[in-house]
Amino acid sequence: MDTTTIAPLGLREIKKQETRQLISDQATRLFIAQGFEETTIAEIADAARVAKKTVTNYFARKEDLALDHQAAFVASLADAVTSRQNGESAYAALRRAFETAVAAQDPVAGFAGPEFTRMIADSPTLTVCLRSLHDQREQALAAALAEAAGAEPEDIAVRTAAGLLGTVHRILFQRIQELTLAGLPNAKIAGIVAAEGKHAFDLLAPSLEDFPTT
Repeated sequence: MDTTTIAPLGLREIKKQETRQLISDQATRLFIAQGFEETTIAEIADAARVAKKTVTNYFARKEDLALDHQAAFVASLADAVTSRQNGESAYAALRRAFETAVAAQDPVAGFAGPEFTRMIADSPTLTVCLRSLHDQREQALAAALAEAAGAEPEDIAVRTAAGLLGTVHRILFQRIQELTLAGLPNAKIAGIVAAEGKHAFDLLAPSLEDFPTT
């Protein structure tokens, strides 16, 4: 029996988390209301009632304020591989993780709501940033696949598998965005993308469904 306990956060740490969340919330509100490119760090600081330097201490880049869950997004596919069940292939684990995320309408999978999705689509900076995050996610997936397969990261099979699986997730993420911008509710989007996701993963199954099982 695990008797490990997690120490409660101190007041200082709680205050830091609250400040970070306040800044993020105010930034998102302003980005949605007036556009990412048009909103300044000074305006965000004023809205959160903190110093401008406080904003930059918590968020190194302006785009970090808008895409506040970058780490979770980049790690999501690799995490699915490393936490897969015994005997389960990486392909099967990634497919299962996608199906779970769609059923839960997870924002990390693309269910960010129309206002937030429009904010990203209307911003050249955020569009480029999101594309970079997809690339980083694929690279993290390749590293996880290499470890799972007992191969080198530059192994062509690993890189190809990561590219194909990463591309499927990228396309389905973009599909969720498209349907969101078209005005469909999340429940409807989830139904459509679940069916399309099944078809997309089926296309990869002949080559990747058993890769790797070690």
